[in-house]
Amino acid sequence: MREVTEALLALLKSGARGALATVVATSGSTPQRAGARLLLRDDGTSVGTIGGGAIEQRVLSELAEVMASGQARVLRQDLTRDLGMCCGGRMEIFVEPAHAPPHLSLFGAGHVAVPTARLALSVGFEVHVVDEREELLTEARFPGCSLHLVDPAAYFKRRESASDHDWVLIVTHDHQLDEEILGLSVTRPHAYIGLVGSRRKVLRLVERAKARHGALNLERVYAPVGLDLGALTPEEIAVSIVAEWVALRRGKPATHLGILHSNAGAALEPNALSVGDLPATKLA
Repeated sequence: MREVTEALLALLKSGARGALATVVATSGSTPQRAGARLLLRDDGTSVGTIGGGAIEQRVLSELAEVMASGQARVLRQDLTRDLGMCCGGRMEIFVEPAHAPPHLSLFGAGHVAVPTARLALSVGFEVHVVDEREELLTEARFPGCSLHLVDPAAYFKRRESASDHDWVLIVTHDHQLDEEILGLSVTRPHAYIGLVGSRRKVLRLVERAKARHGALNLERVYAPVGLDLGALTPEEIAVSIVAEWVALRRGKPATHLGILHSNAGAALEPNALSVGDLPATKLA
């Protein structure tokens, strides 16, 4: 039990993914009793056991499916009827995903950032707010968040191990700063990069970032960020942004404001996108 617990804690700390099986009930003759656990890591290795043999192979298969889907489930098995084991008992096993909450780097501590951070926490993100303005970056404005009073380059240097478990939202007070963060973000395997701003701002900023950094991989960039809800106030914009994250995490279709993945730009190479490539209506 201790070995599985320590392995689970290490997995969560590292930001890796896995799935955990726990025997919750048994009857008759079974190879393990309630409380036995088996952890499957995303590299295919496992720790612990729920009894070995056919039941363990069945559970390992279930763990792999749960790791991929992110949906917990209960597995009920009659060991003789379902698996051909001679034990004759029954086991009920709870199988659940095991991974750390997604890491959100929120660049900017202004009006939109405050309600966005609050909503992000409520839907399960680990929120890190980055800003150089000490008067805005306070515990009172961002309760429950990790605060980083550093410039973006220094923050990214600290986050050398960024992975596809990391999300980025760019909502600063300065276009040049937005451009810098975008250029730093797209070089890393983030799951999502969101940029707040008008369509015109997005296209011009991307064009400038390309001129400075060269070809950009825009596949994970959502800009303008959020769903098309008609949001106007900071609180409404925050709802639009976080709703987009929920839709993406759940794999549900939604009407995104982003133009970098729109039909108008579908025929273009993303890395070659420029202001002149989209019709005037897209620049409004």
